Amino acid sequence: MLKLKLNDIQRAAERLRGAVLETPCVESLTLSRITGAQVFLKFENLQFTASFKERGAFNKLAQLSAQERARGVVAMSAGNHAQGVAYHAERLGLRAVIVMPRFTPGVKVERTRGFGAEVVLHGDTLAEARQHAYALAEQQGLVFVHPYDDVQIAAGQGTLALEMLAAQPDLEQLVVAVGGGGLIAGVATAAKGLKPGIEVIGVQAQRFAAMVNAVRHEDLPMGSSTIAEGIAVTQPGEITTQIVRRLVDDLLLVDEGDIEQAVLMLLEIEKTLVEGAGAAALAALLRHPQRFAGKKVGLVLSGGNIDPMLLASIIERGMVRSGRLTRLKVNARDVPGVLARITATVAAAGANIAEVHHQRAFTLLAAQSVEIELVLQTRNQDHAQEVMAALQAQDMQVSAV
Repeated sequence: MLKLKLNDIQRAAERLRGAVLETPCVESLTLSRITGAQVFLKFENLQFTASFKERGAFNKLAQLSAQERARGVVAMSAGNHAQGVAYHAERLGLRAVIVMPRFTPGVKVERTRGFGAEVVLHGDTLAEARQHAYALAEQQGLVFVHPYDDVQIAAGQGTLALEMLAAQPDLEQLVVAVGGGGLIAGVATAAKGLKPGIEVIGVQAQRFAAMVNAVRHEDLPMGSSTIAEGIAVTQPGEITTQIVRRLVDDLLLVDEGDIEQAVLMLLEIEKTLVEGAGAAALAALLRHPQRFAGKKVGLVLSGGNIDPMLLASIIERGMVRSGRLTRLKVNARDVPGVLARITATVAAAGANIAEVHHQRAFTLLAAQSVEIELVLQTRNQDHAQEVMAALQAQDMQVSAV
């Protein structure tokens, strides 16, 4: 089996110069204060296709022989790898065929086509799409570009670690999201080659702990979905798993709530948009703060391709958790002016009404009573309690929903 070495990554960095963005790696003072670690963020979501996947794709394509270039390439992906391969194939003048599962959102399909790739929608699962990509490679003589289990791909991904340590040589820990393992294999090889004492820590979604299972010989169950779909891999690579076993110091799990919170914090605090997988590293600091306390920690924000509807849901759910969106049920006598009295009380308490639902028929209250459900914009949970107390002072029965 081919081995990945530091000089492979250093040569990849020379190839990538001018082809991909050398993204910033800067300290976040606010996140450092919140987490108890000194946090440095690597903004890979600023790449042209909004993901680190460009690095590996370009490194692979740039090393094809003249004969392989003439044949063209095929890749299977429902997201970032597809766009990275399509974009750089177009720049290099190569034919690119991208196989995507039929469930791939239309916006991702059209964006991949926009880079000049031939998109083939096939299969209801990633496994079916992958098998079709292999079949096309054989039938048409195309070069298959694997999303992670390839030394040249991993070498390209590892170039971001060279940049991180050049910008922040005192980093003590690197925290990286793990799906198939291409990114962390490259990062661990580069980081340990330059600084043997540095810790490299991988992060997986609780619902897709495939690398944890492979490395620790566990049998954690696989889920059906996660908001970190970029790392929702059920079978990590063989090459990458060997590297993880040898070089990665720890693997941590995070749940869906941790990832949602991290996406929202990065949006609010850093004004940067990340997808679920891109927020996994920060989610690990929020979930396991003692593991990183007092350390200089580099987090890779690996991608920023998130569905707008999913983002809207994450924002709304985050506002509920923090008490900035509160739902109350108010029971009162059904007399003229009662709704005006409720709204006046809420306004006087400094809250804003986002929604109101006036219910008479579908309630177990007495016929002379009315049930009013309010969705309020409040400052925090303490403020929500103040609003409830103000309504109760008006002889109304109030409960949080």
